Amino acid sequence: MQRQQTVSNAAITALSPKAQLIVENMGRALVGQVRACKLALVAMLSGGHAILEDVPGVGKTLLAKSLARSIQANFKRVQATPDLLPSDISGINIFDQREGTFTFMPGPIFTNILLMDEINRATPRTQSSLLEAMEERQVTTDGTTRPLPDLFFVIATQNPIEHHGTFPLPEAQLDRFMISMSLGYPDAVQEAEIIKKSLQEKSFYVEPVLTGKDIIEMQLALKGVFVHDKLVDYIVQVVAATRNHPSVVLGVSPRGSQLLVKASQASAFIDGREYVTPEDIKLLAPYVFGHRIVPKVKSSKICHSDIIKKILDSVPVPA
Repeated sequence: MQRQQTVSNAAITALSPKAQLIVENMGRALVGQVRACKLALVAMLSGGHAILEDVPGVGKTLLAKSLARSIQANFKRVQATPDLLPSDISGINIFDQREGTFTFMPGPIFTNILLMDEINRATPRTQSSLLEAMEERQVTTDGTTRPLPDLFFVIATQNPIEHHGTFPLPEAQLDRFMISMSLGYPDAVQEAEIIKKSLQEKSFYVEPVLTGKDIIEMQLALKGVFVHDKLVDYIVQVVAATRNHPSVVLGVSPRGSQLLVKASQASAFIDGREYVTPEDIKLLAPYVFGHRIVPKVKSSKICHSDIIKKILDSVPVPA
């Protein structure tokens, strides 16, 4: 057992700089969004998926494309629209008159990195076609189940539901995303830098720095990141607090607590550490739990992540 831990620690030391390289590479295109870049990578390395919700024009699609372009892997983009069909994503069987047989034409979901742009513009039926793929890494069409690649990551963007022509994602669909985040508006200095970058040729384009094989190696290595039992108890207490909070109707599920552990391991791995700290948990909990709770008062003025932050402040941090 000790030898296996040593091997894992050596892998963490060797591969962690590669993860930091991706964050730095994405930062060349995204001004002032280091945390968002890290969060997207956390979701990918821990085997989850990420969704970005914000107003148009703040860089949601750019972040997704920058992450995909930083890795030499298959990348597909789907622009969600109300007339998008499930078969447009998963694929369809086409009858070959010459051969007299049906041939399956795979859809864009058969890729390594899938960008679902403005996912809440797709109908609930089309949204639900992603459930099986995101959870079980497989696609079933016409009774035939086909596996997805070992590296499969969905990063979706959506505009706030107040915008015309959108369909709010149901809780079951949101629960499939490990990380939910917003980019927000840049400050004055950052916006000036963005404007200056836009005047340069290919200023928002990044080159690949790693391969899909590198990502899979990192996904295996971060499983060796140590999580103390006291931190597990801490997460359990935070989850219990979401279920008993007076302002919350539906608290975090056991799936959410498991995903927070995995995300914390990925965060520690990116930082070059072989162990998870309480700071990892406090940093990631609002992004992992925020979209998994249902508050009693549904108002645009109430930010779900703010409720999680208040809960974190009320639960004692283990020494």
